[in-house]
Amino acid sequence: MTVVELDSVDDPRLADYRNLTDVQLRLAKEPAEGLYIAESSKVLRRAVDAGHAPRSFLLAPKWLPDLGDVLARFPSVPAFVAPEPTLEAITGFHLHRGALAAMQRPEPLPLAEVLASARRVAVIEDMVDHTNLGAVFRSAAALGIDAVLVSPRSADPLYRRAVRVSMGSVFQVPWVRLVSWPDDLAAVRRAGFTLAALALTPGAVPLGDFPAQQHERLALLLGTEGDGLSEGALAAADVALTIPMHGGVDSLNVAAAAAVAFWECRYDGDAAPSALASQPLLR
Repeated sequence: MTVVELDSVDDPRLADYRNLTDVQLRLAKEPAEGLYIAESSKVLRRAVDAGHAPRSFLLAPKWLPDLGDVLARFPSVPAFVAPEPTLEAITGFHLHRGALAAMQRPEPLPLAEVLASARRVAVIEDMVDHTNLGAVFRSAAALGIDAVLVSPRSADPLYRRAVRVSMGSVFQVPWVRLVSWPDDLAAVRRAGFTLAALALTPGAVPLGDFPAQQHERLALLLGTEGDGLSEGALAAADVALTIPMHGGVDSLNVAAAAAVAFWECRYDGDAAPSALASQPLLR
């Protein structure tokens, strides 16, 4: 392995790691430069196991033994090592898990290819909170969602915080950033999916009453924090679904609502789909 002990925070080779707390800078910089940041040894391992290529590693000395096998897999990739105060000075935040890697961003997946083998898909509109986005991906991986589609204005699933909260699930679940919203939903329907919107709207079907198993292919639409789904997304949906609430609560956090919907609408390959469900349609 190529271990480089740092003696200066101004080393030009550390450009990928500088000022990671500046969200707008990272949103503008990371996709354009083809990189993302993997934080923590577990996330880092999941990234390389998914076939993603590291550009470099940045870690505290105590993490060298734990990550020695990973570093050995990439002998020509530099592993920059420095005490934690130095790492904090470089990145602008405290590394609770002591290890980062600048990873080469994989090529985008084609929408048609991702939809071809999917049965359950999550479609996210304008979700800008990286914590919620990461939590949705983690639930998607755990609860049988085959792919995640994100609208053009949604946050980056490979942003550092989203990756960390997802525990690396963003590497496990195929995802596609849509180009034209909500027009690309037509391509999802052409692939054979029923579009079900999670929304507090008149005529919405309680989630427990929706015959999910009668739909072999189902796309669940989730809106942004606060405003929910746009009128355009709702107009494109076949049905609106709602989660009945108790205790005077009108709604759940979008990540929590996603987990409930993913489980309730999970695909059971042994169930025989019918020709058409009888739930009310919006269009």
